[in-house]
Amino acid sequence: MLLYIYLSLLYTAITAELPCTVMPGILTQLDAGNGEVYGVNADGNIYHWVQTDLQRDWVQVPGALIHVTVGPAGVWGVNKQNNIYKIQNNSWVQVSGLLKQIDAGGDQFIVGVNSGDAIYCVNQDGTTSGGTDLPWIKLDGALKYYSCGPLGCWGVNSANQIFYRYSVTQTVVRCDQWKQVDGKLVMIEGGNRP
Repeated sequence: MLLYIYLSLLYTAITAELPCTVMPGILTQLDAGNGEVYGVNADGNIYHWVQTDLQRDWVQVPGALIHVTVGPAGVWGVNKQNNIYKIQNNSWVQVSGLLKQIDAGGDQFIVGVNSGDAIYCVNQDGTTSGGTDLPWIKLDGALKYYSCGPLGCWGVNSANQIFYRYSVTQTVVRCDQWKQVDGKLVMIEGGNRP
């Protein structure tokens, strides 16, 4: 029932007439969370949207990534070799593991998938430790894209089928099972509350 209510609210929000503004720049991937927006272009350049009284523009961030994410767990990304990086003390620091896609939208935990569509997560203890040898937990299933928010996690498999997992917390990303949701998507994002 909770899943039905959540999906109904999500559908209502999506179908409502939300005001959109075209922003300058051309990006191949972007992510928004914790009041920040990051993106990457086709050349792997990383950009951070800066909006102040004096400036409204994309500012290039040092480094090269194919996927970037920002959320309660911080700013993370992966490069074309699937190496994983996080911003620590205003610099990119490489951490253990290999992923093709990563998401920091969960409540101080991160999730992602590797080139073989295996699903991984790091709970809050690992993301807040400041260390680079992360305690990756392999989850059941296979997804090409995986994203979490405060109400649960969403994923899409290689057949573009949609899956949802709820009751996810900072310390427990493992849940009983995946629930398949009607429809097909090539990717999906879950977000955090403002």
